[in-house]
Amino acid sequence: MSEPVAAFDVTALAEQLQRDPAAALDTLQATAQRGDAQAQYLLGQACMEGRGLPQDLPAGMHWFERAANAGLAIAMNMLGRCHELGTGTAANPALAAVWYRKAANEGLDWGMYNLANLLGTGRGVARDAPAAFALYLQAARLGHAKSMNLVGRCLEDGIGVAADPAAAPAWYRRSAEAGDFRGQASHASMLLAAGEVDAAVVWLQRALAQGSPSFLAHIRPTLAASPHQQVRALVQG
Repeated sequence: MSEPVAAFDVTALAEQLQRDPAAALDTLQATAQRGDAQAQYLLGQACMEGRGLPQDLPAGMHWFERAANAGLAIAMNMLGRCHELGTGTAANPALAAVWYRKAANEGLDWGMYNLANLLGTGRGVARDAPAAFALYLQAARLGHAKSMNLVGRCLEDGIGVAADPAAAPAWYRRSAEAGDFRGQASHASMLLAAGEVDAAVVWLQRALAQGSPSFLAHIRPTLAASPHQQVRALVQG
């Protein structure tokens, strides 16, 4: 008969892992070894990031896999990411889709979003734009900011759903307000089209402040070519 897993405060341990990884690791490793899925997931993160111990990508994936097999949805999603990106293992988008689908079926918005991305591009699965849109919409209704932006994009361009440009701005606004930098840029684009330049500049400033390097490299030339001086000023100097 297996030893019961002692209860622990996962939130407190996660916070301690951020503040003082070395102090948290003994408890984390012992609890993970006893079979606690939350501790296994946190230990996987620590291994991936090299937080409090040497970075070890295969070990991180191992702990994600144990937690995923124990039924933890967020670990299923992270295991999918490992397979998609080749982190700690060879890249395998088809296997990534399997784990994203498991996470999505558990109600995890990130699993829905990541599976939708594969379906929308045909990576690891047959391309299925309507299924991708349905997943984006499902995740967006759960409050997933990136999915809100993509629901807007699908509606604007008619990707996987009948085009409804009039419905797109509301989703862009929701994404922007929820903090997604791409949603902020999309919302700003709608504001510019409506002649609301000052409001658009505010959202573009937010998007530029937190955007990824690839996003910034893409958007800067567009802003530099804007007919609005206030917009051009954002990327000048």
